[in-house]
Amino acid sequence: MSGDTCLTSPGPSSGAKPKAISFKGGSMGNKYIRLNVGGSLYYTTVQILTRHDTMLKAMFSGRMEVLTDKEGWILIDRCGKHFGTVLNYLRDDSIILPKSKREIKELLAEAKYYLIQGLVDVCQTALQDKNECCEVACTIPMITSPKEEERLIESCAKPVVKLLHNRSNNKYSYTSNSDDNLLKNVELFDKLSLRFNGRVLFMKDVLGDEICCWSFYGKGRKLAEVCCTSIVYATEKKQTKVEFPEARIYEETLNVLLYETPRVPDNSLLEATSRTSAQGSHSEDEEALEVRDRVRRIHVKRYSSYDDRPLGHQAAYRD
Repeated sequence: MSGDTCLTSPGPSSGAKPKAISFKGGSMGNKYIRLNVGGSLYYTTVQILTRHDTMLKAMFSGRMEVLTDKEGWILIDRCGKHFGTVLNYLRDDSIILPKSKREIKELLAEAKYYLIQGLVDVCQTALQDKNECCEVACTIPMITSPKEEERLIESCAKPVVKLLHNRSNNKYSYTSNSDDNLLKNVELFDKLSLRFNGRVLFMKDVLGDEICCWSFYGKGRKLAEVCCTSIVYATEKKQTKVEFPEARIYEETLNVLLYETPRVPDNSLLEATSRTSAQGSHSEDEEALEVRDRVRRIHVKRYSSYDDRPLGHQAAYRD
């Protein structure tokens, strides 16, 4: 069994106390010794353990006492997951690092404990390189034309959420909170795109005619739209106000998840999420057409004028 081989140890028998002994590196030579590192068992030689000036060299050159169980296994109270990699570095002065950033951090902690400076440097360099080369969490398509948008929506089997934001589409001045609310909409889009990555296709549009507008699609058709802008009638001039209807955006995002599966059209699902109320008696064909063509458009408006409506009154319109 080599240093790369690791077994799970049942541990010392109950009641058995570890015994402290000292090693004389010269007397052991190249003979194999047995190590129990946190329940993982390894075979290696004192020569390997004392090649570098580390804590292991102090343990196995007689400068420190080590503990053994009644079966002669030398006990090291550390996790044995990466001890095989530590032994490989002591043998060859080089190793193949784990791919996971988390595992590299675990190996770095072991290298620091055993005072293996060369391995510490290797791990820190690898972590620095990984920090500089950030992994892509998700990909957001940027719409450049209406045809591209139509093609993406029709070809995508997943639900689609689109945010259109274009601050330059305004011909009036903005209210004081509009810039903050526009930023909040963009931040919410980023948060949702990370949370539902792989389940929903999120895309951005900066070329449309609106200032800030959310659109929601399922099975290739538009299901809902949340427009976040309104005109405020001030004393002497009109102003554009950008809203942040966070709850409504969350609601519509969750609604489009209903269109994840099944992949075949479900008329009852379309009706349940699209229709507001029954509108008289229609034939089945007319009713199905109405369900397919209906789009919920939610506009958040605030009024600030001299009429009898209270300041900050909010209304929602659905057609």
